[in-house]
Amino acid sequence: MVLRIEHIGRPKGIKRRSKRVGRGIGSGRGKTAGRGSKGAKSRSGSKFIPGFEGGQMTLIRRLPKRGFTNKFKREWEIVNIEVLDKAEFINKGDVVDKTVLLSHKILRKENFPFKVLGKGVLNKALTVKANAFSEGAKAAIEKAGGKAEIVK
Repeated sequence: MVLRIEHIGRPKGIKRRSKRVGRGIGSGRGKTAGRGSKGAKSRSGSKFIPGFEGGQMTLIRRLPKRGFTNKFKREWEIVNIEVLDKAEFINKGDVVDKTVLLSHKILRKENFPFKVLGKGVLNKALTVKANAFSEGAKAAIEKAGGKAEIVK
């Protein structure tokens, strides 16, 4: 018999019957039906509102509001040229781009653009493809005999 999607069923015991609450004291869930006594949570139609503190001024409204969060902020992954120089998998004349750095775990987040900064010394002639370069990094790459290419 060929295994097909319609032959696959639910694992045994995965579907449980719902608890019947409020059906007399002999059921173990009678009287208050597991809701306890009194209060907003015991009433029908009550909704739990996160942050509600029983009429007390909520914490978020008590705390002072300070600062500013720019919702258009662009986050970057940063690589210094000293990292490119020390990396053993990068040889003279290689093309270094995002995929190479991601595969060797120098970059972690593939959705972020990456920028090369000029900390350190570069002794290899490399072609580096990045979203941005600092002036010092660009100068150091070209001084070593390589090329700095901006990729969008």
